[in-house]
Amino acid sequence: MAENPHHVVIVGAGFGGLEATRCLARAGVQVTLIDRRNHHLFQPLLYQVATTSLATSEIAWPIRHLLRSRKDVTTLLGTVAGVDAAAKKVLLEDGAAVSYDTLVLATGARHAYFGHDEWEPYAPGLKTLEDATTIRRRLLLAFEQAERETDLQKRRALLTFVIIGAGPTGVELAGTIAELARDTLRGDFRHIDTSQARVVLIEAGERVLAGFVPELSDYARNALERLGVEVELGQPVSQCDADGVIYGDRRLPAKTIIWAAGVAASPAAEWLGAPADRAGRVMVEPDLTAPGHEDIFVVGDTAHVALPDGKLVPGVAPAAKQQGRYAASVIRARLRGDAIPGPFSYRNDGNLATIGKRAAAIDFGWIKLRGRLAWWIWGIAHIYFLIGLRNRLTVALSWLWIYTTGQRSARLITQGGPRKD
Repeated sequence: MAENPHHVVIVGAGFGGLEATRCLARAGVQVTLIDRRNHHLFQPLLYQVATTSLATSEIAWPIRHLLRSRKDVTTLLGTVAGVDAAAKKVLLEDGAAVSYDTLVLATGARHAYFGHDEWEPYAPGLKTLEDATTIRRRLLLAFEQAERETDLQKRRALLTFVIIGAGPTGVELAGTIAELARDTLRGDFRHIDTSQARVVLIEAGERVLAGFVPELSDYARNALERLGVEVELGQPVSQCDADGVIYGDRRLPAKTIIWAAGVAASPAAEWLGAPADRAGRVMVEPDLTAPGHEDIFVVGDTAHVALPDGKLVPGVAPAAKQQGRYAASVIRARLRGDAIPGPFSYRNDGNLATIGKRAAAIDFGWIKLRGRLAWWIWGIAHIYFLIGLRNRLTVALSWLWIYTTGQRSARLITQGGPRKD
C-alpha cells in the first residue's frame, strides 16, 4: 500500500457499508469503518428475535471479527454527529473528527411516527437488537401479567397484541405472534388460555404487502386470517397510548403495540445540507453521490434512488448491497483513472415475506410462489445469506424444530422488570 493511501471513510456497517468495505479490498486504499454499534445485524430476521424464534447471537456478528483479516480496514466504535464537507471531516459525538478523501454514508433508517413521536414509548419499532429484545420482553410479560390478572377487562387488554403497518415486517410479526400464542405457549399457563389472545394487524392502506402483486397480497391476508390474525385495512391509527389504540372511529384496548408502519432516513441530509425527500433520504445523483459533493456517496436506506418507472429503489438488503458495491466500483475506477461506470441500476431480486412457520409469499417477477414451497425457498435464501457455517446450521436447526414441534427456544425475559402501566 502507498505511504499515504487514499482514505475512504464508511459510516454504517449495515448491508451497504459492509458491502462497500468488502469490494474495496486490494484497491490500494485505507478504509475506516465507523458504526455506533459493534455488530453487523442481519435485519431481515430481526422479527424472529422479537418473537422468541432466534437468539440475538444468531443474527448479529462483531464487526471487528468479520474484518479481522483486512489489515487495510480500521474499525471505530462511535456515533457520528455531523460532516464538515468543506474540511472533509466526519464529526463524532465525543468531539473527535476523522478526515476522509472519499466518504460513504450508509447510515440506514430509523422509525417514523408521521409527526407523532410521542407514540414511540407505547409502540416501539423494530430496527435494532435492543428493539427486538424490548418487544420480546413486552410480549412475554403480557402473558405473565395476564396469568395473574383477575379483572377480565384488563386481562383481555393484556392478551391483545396490535401491530401497526402491514408491510413484510408487520405481516411476519403478526403471523409469528399468533403462532406463539396458539402453539408455543399453549398449556404453559393455568389461568389463561393463550389461544384466545387477539392479534390485530392494522393497515392504513387497502392491502397487506402492498409492494406485492394483488394475488399474493390476497393470499397473505387469507393466510393471516387462518392463523387467527384480525386484519383491519383502510384504517389509519389516530392515537397510541398506554391503554391501546384508536383506529378509524374505534378504540381498541391493548397493552402491547408494535410499530411497523414507517421509517425515516438518518440525518445524513442535514449533515450535508443536501436536498431530501419527505422521509429524509438524500436526493442523490445517478452515481449515488450527494449533490455538489462528488467525494461523498450515499447508499442504502439513506438514499433516494428513483427507478425508471418513477418508483423508488426499495429499502431492502439486496438494494443496499448493490449500492455499496456500485459505490466501491466508482471509487476504484476513479483511483485507476478508468472510465466511470454508468449510472447505478437496480436489479430486483424479488420480494419475500413469511406468514407463520409454514407459509410465505415470493414475487420474483418472472415467477410467483406461495405456500409451503415458498416458505422453504424463503428459508434457504435467508440461511444462505447468514454469515458463518455455525450460524447457518444453528438457524436451520432452530427453524426445523419450530416447523415440526411449534416450540420456540428464545423465550427468556431479560433487560428489565415488569411494566408499570
